Amino acid sequence: MDNLTSGSTFFLMGFTDIREIQILHAMLFLLIYLAALLGNLLIILVTTKDHCLHTPMYFFLKNLSFLDLGLISITVPKSITNSLMNYNTISFLGCVSQVFFFFSLATTEVVLLTVMSYDPYVAICHPLRYNSIMSHGSCVRMAASSWLSGGLNAILHTASTFSTPMCGSPEVHQFFCDVPQLLSLACSPNPGEFVVIGLSLVFDFGCFVFIDISYIYVFSTVLRMPSREGRARAFSTCLPHLIVVTLFLSSVFFAYLHPLPKSPSLLDLLISVFYTVMPPTMNPLIYGLRNKDMKTALKKLRMTRICKLS
Repeated sequence: MDNLTSGSTFFLMGFTDIREIQILHAMLFLLIYLAALLGNLLIILVTTKDHCLHTPMYFFLKNLSFLDLGLISITVPKSITNSLMNYNTISFLGCVSQVFFFFSLATTEVVLLTVMSYDPYVAICHPLRYNSIMSHGSCVRMAASSWLSGGLNAILHTASTFSTPMCGSPEVHQFFCDVPQLLSLACSPNPGEFVVIGLSLVFDFGCFVFIDISYIYVFSTVLRMPSREGRARAFSTCLPHLIVVTLFLSSVFFAYLHPLPKSPSLLDLLISVFYTVMPPTMNPLIYGLRNKDMKTALKKLRMTRICKLS
């Protein structure tokens, strides 16, 4: 078996080699990609233009939209192109880039979602201290810490994944360069990467526990509210956030903890969609576009555009 070197080419096997299904997959991914682009770009535009949305919540939401744009753009366009062109190759450097940017953006998103769960906790449980705790400087430091942790985690994963020689057929049974599939190509077990994966999963689980604790405090405070309308508004805001985070992290845990089957599994491909494609598509709807303030800001922006055109 030949070693795979920096000049090698990987084959992204994707979902199928049936031409008709490849075209259907490309069209479906294209629609999802355009929806994600539109939703996240709208949030970035509105939160930048409308000064009423220059609050900690929307500051973090803008960062989340930038992350989602990057997260879906490093995997989906390549998959769409390969399906349309019936050309499933990716260069070694392209594969390394996908691994680095995926872990950088995904880890940053996990930390940022954790920070975003802290915002409603402070707003609902400590409203009198909200302005001092969630000051602009504190928000910038929390966002910067999220991006920094993502970058460090990406360096560790990329270095450890590609430090072990890979042998045999360079077939990656995914629509992008996913680490579990790459580890199956290693000539020998890679203990360094398994340690890094373990530490990352412990870190992700810690973030998940922090998010759960924050929302437990939020829900317990909300249940004591005398206003039924206030309770309904708080639950309609927090519950979708918790569901999205749970789906995102549970799919990551499943993908990186269960042993890879000897033959390619459709379930592995579908699970990967939950942590690569669904969050960037659903986050704009869950966190922003269904929000009353966001809807008002969109209407104001549209009216301003109409007035300028007239």
